[in-house]
Amino acid sequence: MASGSGTKNLDFRRKWDKDEYEKLAEKRLTEEREKKDGKPAQPVKRELLRHRDYKVDLESKLGKTIVITKTTPQSEMGGYYCNVCDCVVKDSINFLDHINGKKHQRNLGMSMRVERSTLDQVKKRFEVNKKKMEEKQKDYDFEERMKELREEEEKAKAYKKEKQREKKRRAEEDLTFEEDDEMAAVMGFSGFGSTKKSH
Repeated sequence: MASGSGTKNLDFRRKWDKDEYEKLAEKRLTEEREKKDGKPAQPVKRELLRHRDYKVDLESKLGKTIVITKTTPQSEMGGYYCNVCDCVVKDSINFLDHINGKKHQRNLGMSMRVERSTLDQVKKRFEVNKKKMEEKQKDYDFEERMKELREEEEKAKAYKKEKQREKKRRAEEDLTFEEDDEMAAVMGFSGFGSTKKSH
C-alpha cells in the first residue's frame, strides 16, 4: 500500500466542536429545568408593526438584460432580492407578499400586531385627510374648468370655420353650375336626348 509520506489527510468525516455543543446542551437543559419549575421563558419583545418609510423599488430592473453565470452573487440574479431575509423572489407580486409577510417582519424585529389608535389620533387623521381632499378638489375644479372652457372655445372656432368653408364651396359650386348651364345653352346642348324630366 501507499506510504503516508506523500498523501494528505484522507479522513472525510465531519469534526464536531465538542465544547460548543456541550454549551448548547447545558443551555437547553437549564431552560427545560426552568420550564419544569414553573418559571416562564423570557418572551421575545418585538416592535409593533409600523408603516414603511421608503418606496418599494419594483421598476429599477424593468426591461434590463442581465447575464447570469454560476459565479453571479445571489443578490444580482434574476428576480427580486430581499437583503433582510437573504432570499430571491421571482416576481413582483410574490416579492410584495414576502415583504408584507410574517417571516420578513419577524426578521425586521416586528410582530404582526398593529398599534391601537386613540380617538384623538383618528380625529386628527380625518381632519388631515379632509383638508387634503378639499385642496385637491379646489385645484382640480379650477384647472379642469379652465381646460374645458378652452376646449369648448376651440371647438366653436373650428365649427365656425368649417361652416364658412362649406358656404364658400357651395357658392362656388352654384356659380360653376350656372356658368355650365349657360354655356351649354349657348352651344346648343340642352340635354342628351333623354325623355326623363328633370325637377
